[in-house]
Amino acid sequence: QVRLVESGGGLVQAGGSLRLSCAASGFSFVNYAMGWFRQAPGMEREFVAAISWSGRNTDYAESVKARFTISRDNGKNRLYLEMNSLKPEDTAVYYCARSRGAWTESAPPLYDFWGQGTQVTVSS
Repeated sequence: QVRLVESGGGLVQAGGSLRLSCAASGFSFVNYAMGWFRQAPGMEREFVAAISWSGRNTDYAESVKARFTISRDNGKNRLYLEMNSLKPEDTAVYYCARSRGAWTESAPPLYDFWGQGTQVTVSS
């Protein structure tokens, strides 16, 4: 069965960095685009970044552009999110998700499998 397991979250001071990782299993990872989403308490789940099956195409929310970098290793079935210059407003649970297709998408309904999430807390 499809399984997505996030790791790498934690508590960091504003201006710091974290690297999230998502281990994928149960499907042919190379055939699917992947994405990162986040959800803060009382807020809707929001798009953070997406990457195409090959890794050559990426897309970012405006709020994280130039600070976050999404990448993937198809040989290891791993998805990554490098987060730099973190701000308190980046505090949320971060989710890895599998797209229904091979190209980058930003709408949550276009993703069919989700991980359990990893907490990122940025202190001011």
